[in-house]
Amino acid sequence: MEVTLLGTGAPAGLPRPDCPCAVCATSLGADARAATALLVDGALLLDLTPGAAFAAARTGHSLSGVRHVLLSHPHNGPPVEVPAGVPQPGRAPDGRELTLLTGHRVRAVPMDAPGTGYEVTGPAGQRLLYLPPGGAPAGLEDGTPPAERYAMVLADVVGRPDALAKLRAVGAVGPTTDVIAVHLDHDVPVGAELRRRLAAAGARAVPDGATLAVGAYEDVPDVPRRTLVVGGARSGKSVEAERRLESFPGVLYVATGGTRGGDTEWAARVSAHRERRPGSWRTAETCDLVPLLGADGAPLLIDCLSLWLTDAMDSVGAWDDAVWASGGERALRARVTELAAAVRATRRTVVLVSNEVGSGIVPATASGRRYRDELGRLNAAIAAECEQVVLVVAGQAVVLRG
Repeated sequence: MEVTLLGTGAPAGLPRPDCPCAVCATSLGADARAATALLVDGALLLDLTPGAAFAAARTGHSLSGVRHVLLSHPHNGPPVEVPAGVPQPGRAPDGRELTLLTGHRVRAVPMDAPGTGYEVTGPAGQRLLYLPPGGAPAGLEDGTPPAERYAMVLADVVGRPDALAKLRAVGAVGPTTDVIAVHLDHDVPVGAELRRRLAAAGARAVPDGATLAVGAYEDVPDVPRRTLVVGGARSGKSVEAERRLESFPGVLYVATGGTRGGDTEWAARVSAHRERRPGSWRTAETCDLVPLLGADGAPLLIDCLSLWLTDAMDSVGAWDDAVWASGGERALRARVTELAAAVRATRRTVVLVSNEVGSGIVPATASGRRYRDELGRLNAAIAAECEQVVLVVAGQAVVLRG
């Protein structure tokens, strides 16, 4: 089964007409995208968009063989002239399965938002899932029976990463599923940044006009198993870390800061973090990281190592010069070595967050300089064990490794 993407952009296309934003200004040439539309084996058209006939012709295809046109969007969209010989577009009711004369089977998948998804099974049994913009399959909650794995999923990965998490939770998306990002809008800068974000979700983008063989793609992006995200205060490092795991189910968020009774400002920070996490994530407040890293389970997001270090330095008496000199320093080195070894040995997907304080003002106190130095050493030790290291500056992620 072959799929030709006549467009891969949002309903308004990319760049959006008359939009002055930086992403639209740079979405030119190969980065320009028409509204998403899929041509399956030349016989099934999913979403009819303006210029579909010309887009097909540019890829060496024709719409003359199309026997069914199905719409996925929650509305029929702007008036589109139906090319001569192409059937009138329609929408299959949720749950309805159609059997085409070409041997394809199409099932309408209910969404948790307005719109319709389509599961297409080819004559040889290959299966793909196509989701509308802003939609995720409905009914995929805890207790949902395991699903048969799709060979390809085409979805709004940027706008609804939780759709992938739900599909992964029931086994419908696995390590070999080719996840294609469609309905791409001006939410993410084009080029390297888009590729980086999609790769972190185990997905990729292809240019308009690409023809893909369902089930034949083998170079699925590898999601880094261990990632260290470092950055300064309010740099966006926590948001970057959370974004990397929002398309995966059952994430355990490990908060090393704990609670601080009576500190309303700290409570507000903690609340803001919780509110932006997916509802399916769990939270553990602990600095005992080694057992978590050693256990099997869902992905871990550890935020953050700088607070873990504060707790570790407290426990070894690092703020007292005499204690530090008589054994505190050795005890801290042992704690850091143990943590780095646990990161090296872990079989879980882990994203760790830490502060970068070595580029700022030199602390005025000896204890402040000691903390700065030890955090630098800790960051270097953990970075050495991670496949990917990312520095976040002013909300922009710079990949240092991976």
